[in-house]
Amino acid sequence: MLDGRGQVKRRAGLRLWLSAGWLGLLVIVAVFAPWIAPKDPLAQDLFLGRLPPFWVNGAEPGYLLGTDSLGRDVLSRIIFGARIALAVALVAGTVTCVIGAMLGLMAGFLRGWVDLVISRLIDIWMAFPPVLFSILLIAVLGPGLMSIIIAIVVIDWTRFARVVRAEAMAQGAMDYVASARVVGRGRVGTMWREILPNVLPTIVVLLTLEMGIAVIVEAILSFVNLSIATDDPTWGGMIAEGRTSVYQAWWVLVFPLVTLFLTVLAFSQLGEGLKDRFDPVLR
Repeated sequence: MLDGRGQVKRRAGLRLWLSAGWLGLLVIVAVFAPWIAPKDPLAQDLFLGRLPPFWVNGAEPGYLLGTDSLGRDVLSRIIFGARIALAVALVAGTVTCVIGAMLGLMAGFLRGWVDLVISRLIDIWMAFPPVLFSILLIAVLGPGLMSIIIAIVVIDWTRFARVVRAEAMAQGAMDYVASARVVGRGRVGTMWREILPNVLPTIVVLLTLEMGIAVIVEAILSFVNLSIATDDPTWGGMIAEGRTSVYQAWWVLVFPLVTLFLTVLAFSQLGEGLKDRFDPVLR
């Protein structure tokens, strides 16, 4: 039995370190992109269009992952695309987390009219189809990084609010909350000092999942040409371009798609690993 628990812990630790390692590498690559990228991601050379990766016959030295139809270096565009993906994930995920978690915490613990108002607001908000709502917001606000972040925050705060509300309600029924009230701690103090620390592992998991969702949303909007208005490289834009020439230059589609998949998977596994390690109940 102990051996089984040890294996579970080792697997959780391995999952945590692998996901954190990939995301850490991605952050380093994004921050130092101008020095790491081998080529200018916007430089075009039609004579070098659709060059294959370095291990395929016909490859050109210096273009490790090949080029797209305009002769732009695929590796450099993936590296610079990480900047946009991580910026959206970090800012949109954090703002969504703060707004949704605070509203959910208040609704779940304070109850009464506060819970009624917030719950009805969540129900109304979730009645709108999220994809159509995001496209409508982008159409109104105009393409741009800030528009994408605003759209994600406006749409996804309900996910945090619902889950945190349920967790806060469950924690509010625990004996330690009643003990805190007996010793004279107020409702607001109990919420911040007793409820929030025990709900925090769930919030962390939701935050990492939300960051992965934000990366996907940005890629989808880039895919349909509703992301940033400039020619800056995005993973979704590269996937959209690669889809049109998948039989002639499969690498233009495959490499950004694999990078997107690994990043979203890493965010998901990072949250689960952090919960396994820091959740006081599991410990």
